[in-house]
Amino acid sequence: MNKAREQGAGKYRSVFTTDLGCGGVVANTYGLVEVFLPFAGSTRKEVLARIGELYPLAMGETPLTKEAAARLARYFAGERVEFDFPIDRRRFTLFQCSVYDVVARIPYGAVKSYGEIAREVMRPQAARGIGRAMAGNPLPVIIPCHRVVGAAGTMTGYSGPGGVVSKQWLLRLEGIGLTERGRVG
Repeated sequence: MNKAREQGAGKYRSVFTTDLGCGGVVANTYGLVEVFLPFAGSTRKEVLARIGELYPLAMGETPLTKEAAARLARYFAGERVEFDFPIDRRRFTLFQCSVYDVVARIPYGAVKSYGEIAREVMRPQAARGIGRAMAGNPLPVIIPCHRVVGAAGTMTGYSGPGGVVSKQWLLRLEGIGLTERGRVG
């Protein structure tokens, strides 16, 4: 188990089902630890196996994991939901915390650029650092890193399963128009 996962060791997990496949949520007593997106088309058994590999202590469910999984399933079904859950921030740097706080406030159906996020965290030259924080986000959709795009609306990457195609799918789900070239229109 890697150091970041050791610090945020998950003890609880829930699985959710979507038309794309199953996803999962892991939490501990401090809050949510990691979200597994359904883009890989995984089955319930596969998601539980993956969670078991990374979080061997995650055996049972809690009201938090059940509610997070239920809201994620509703989100992937096209419903607009709020993700106002406690998050275990112990493994994040202060910079990541500030970035994730700003990103978590980007409204459903809206986007911001890496540069805009950098200015909001008072680090106007840190657009690349913002990108690294997004790439390391263990809670996609809960902390909606898919809503962060390049300055010209470009898709500069997405660390979740399916990469940029998944990011575009999430943006379209939220009603954000994309051009033929896949940029925010």
